[in-house]
Amino acid sequence: MIRLFPALLLITATVTLAQNTPLERNGQIITVEPYAPNVVRITLSKIAKEAEAEPGYGFVAKPDETGWKHAVAESGADIYTSDRMTVTVAPAYKHDPNQKLPDTAKFFSGSTAGANISVTLPDGSPLAEMDGWQMAALNQKDDTLKNARGIKPEDLPLYTVGASFRAADDEHYYGLGQNQEGYLDHRQRAITCAANYLAPGSPSYCVPFVVTNKGYGIVWDNPSSTTIYPAFDGQTKWTSTLGRRVSFFVIAGKTTDEIYSGYRLLTGATPMLPKAAYGFIQCKQRYRSQAEVLAVANGYRERHLPLDIIVVDWFYYTKMGEYDFDPEAWPDPAAMNKELHDKNIETMISVWPRFAPGSRYYDFLLNKGWFEHYASGVPVTPDNPAEGKPVDGLPYDKAGSDIDTTNPEAAKWWWQLIHDNIASKGFDYFWADETEPDLPPDGAYLSIGPGTRYFNVYPLFHTAAIYDGVRQDGVRPGMKNRSLVLSRDAFTGAQRNGTIFWSSDISPTWDSLQRQIPTGLNTAASGIAYTGNDIGGWQDLPYRHTPAHPPLIDPAGARDNVRYDDDYPELYVRWFEYGTFLPTMRTHGTRKYNEVWSYGTQAEPILEKYLKLRYTLMPYIYSLGWFTHQTGAPFMRALFMDFPTDEKVSDIRDEYMFGPALLVAPVVHQGATTREVYLPAGTDWYNYWTNEKLHGGQTITVQAPIDTIPLFVKAGSILPLGAPVESTHDHQPLQKIKVYPGVNAEFTLYNDDGTTYAYEKGDYKTTTLRWDDRNSRLTHEGAKAWDGSEKELLEVVGR
Repeated sequence: MIRLFPALLLITATVTLAQNTPLERNGQIITVEPYAPNVVRITLSKIAKEAEAEPGYGFVAKPDETGWKHAVAESGADIYTSDRMTVTVAPAYKHDPNQKLPDTAKFFSGSTAGANISVTLPDGSPLAEMDGWQMAALNQKDDTLKNARGIKPEDLPLYTVGASFRAADDEHYYGLGQNQEGYLDHRQRAITCAANYLAPGSPSYCVPFVVTNKGYGIVWDNPSSTTIYPAFDGQTKWTSTLGRRVSFFVIAGKTTDEIYSGYRLLTGATPMLPKAAYGFIQCKQRYRSQAEVLAVANGYRERHLPLDIIVVDWFYYTKMGEYDFDPEAWPDPAAMNKELHDKNIETMISVWPRFAPGSRYYDFLLNKGWFEHYASGVPVTPDNPAEGKPVDGLPYDKAGSDIDTTNPEAAKWWWQLIHDNIASKGFDYFWADETEPDLPPDGAYLSIGPGTRYFNVYPLFHTAAIYDGVRQDGVRPGMKNRSLVLSRDAFTGAQRNGTIFWSSDISPTWDSLQRQIPTGLNTAASGIAYTGNDIGGWQDLPYRHTPAHPPLIDPAGARDNVRYDDDYPELYVRWFEYGTFLPTMRTHGTRKYNEVWSYGTQAEPILEKYLKLRYTLMPYIYSLGWFTHQTGAPFMRALFMDFPTDEKVSDIRDEYMFGPALLVAPVVHQGATTREVYLPAGTDWYNYWTNEKLHGGQTITVQAPIDTIPLFVKAGSILPLGAPVESTHDHQPLQKIKVYPGVNAEFTLYNDDGTTYAYEKGDYKTTTLRWDDRNSRLTHEGAKAWDGSEKELLEVVGR
């Protein structure tokens, strides 16, 4: 392994970087391309035009060489420097022609001649060191010939491409999209980064962005299924199924938030969502009529409970792909929506990409060639039909074929279909279900090329079809409200499409609840800040389940709903408590009823307590959305992000920070009324419920009766709390500003109209709150966020 430290090299020339000049190394073309002083792209290929091509799908930034210089060392190494990082490309390997090769050399050879590229801090401290790469022809021995199945000859050759990086003994890895196997740190756990509905644990999807504890992140630029082996034998290897180059970005960061700022630069900002999206979203599988939807909405308003969005799930239509409403169940959707809007409740509705044979648009799409299709032109179905037989999806699936929204014409047409047939009835937001897509494009084609090569990109294009359409047309005439899309899957850059993501069709079990926490933390660590899950789980409940411990919630009052799943009301309560502290709070599931009054008289007041708490925290939560918009960093945060020097937090899977103030420790074991909580070192903590002050760096046992989720506030926090409201459309004055003293504190309170994109033009208000701990004084600057004196609002905990 060659390690080059620039300070020790003799430099023969130094020039300001004027253009991106490819390097040649033993038949390999290498490109080093700066995007910011702390962001660089590295590309390698044996095909010159591939090494010089721009990044693939998901990236929006342009190269920026400002502040970078290029030098050539006496050894022949090329050195690129900024004030934040140094990239060193080792010289070409020069073989001595007189040196005899080993006898084994005639039997084995690598796919490339090898290359060493190191990325360090200016002082030589290592960040990422690529010590090998591959661009291997598809072959029988490696079982990679199958990856060319169904690919047209003109789209070949394609290769298996990958790279390996040095892995430090104490390096930890986070992100890489959604994996539901239940761990946080990916170290020495192989990850298949791919959309897979049948993945272990529950469905997975790919965002090939990893953040480490070593001050850097890597964004892998390849949309095919990619396997990552983190820190095996001192190396982290990335291998992508198909490609013609290796391309990746390295982002250096003094903090994790700076790494996310680099990711934001490369892939786009996360927009502010409609304020309603930060409130409560009521859903189940499924409301079968508009009468049922209105009854549920009335139930919330009659009980004076907060609710912002109610969701209409699938099969409201007469046939998949018909884009209509069954008139018997939905006689007047427009009138329904008007009644809901009058109650300050908005609606989201499921819009599938699937069109069944015989539906009114199927033949049109078939003739246009706008379906995901095989090389022959036949639309993709679960089984490639025999020639001359109808395309009906049998025997696996009767639901037809998926529209190919990677085709811009098809995407625009699909949005117009939604706009004219669905949004025109008064629906506000859209649930883009089946964004894997459920009929995988392996062996088939998207308009952009072979489906296997572009396997993971569909959710990026699909959510953009709706987001771009709403930005251009609005949902209804005269309305230019913010777009909100709910998606099952993500990919690099999908966060910029005004989308919230959920963890798909999970089971209603304690095991699933436990695994949702690290699942969500890694998804958020992938730059997908608005991640959540179906509160309560999606799958149907078993008819009978006997818990290991006496249930903490009596199921007797909910038998019609939970049957003899005796501990499900307890599970639902614990899940709801956890869901209160997710970026988006949405309940869903295959149960007869799913409202807060559906789980018995013991559960109902607890669920109401946390539903109201969510809205009490709205000034804080909405301000966190602004933080994410500005920085790209998530506000549901694994502990490593905020406590990088505390080695004990590297793989804590069941605690997290919710913004800068709140540490959340959900109860995820049946029958538990206590739990151990580790309080990170370097700060003091306050128990949110009791105000008890505790020192960090210790594990404590916390009382956690069924109505209490362990919740702690970091010393030096300002927590703005709002007055009770039933909707984010209601005016919500600040009711209290709680200060948790111990050190100086600062918090930026944000507000805007909550519905339009006027904030992009500066139409918003921020108020910076500052706490001077020595003088016990709260000050503020910026917009005035309350009437009267702050003394009337201020509560200093413990003083």
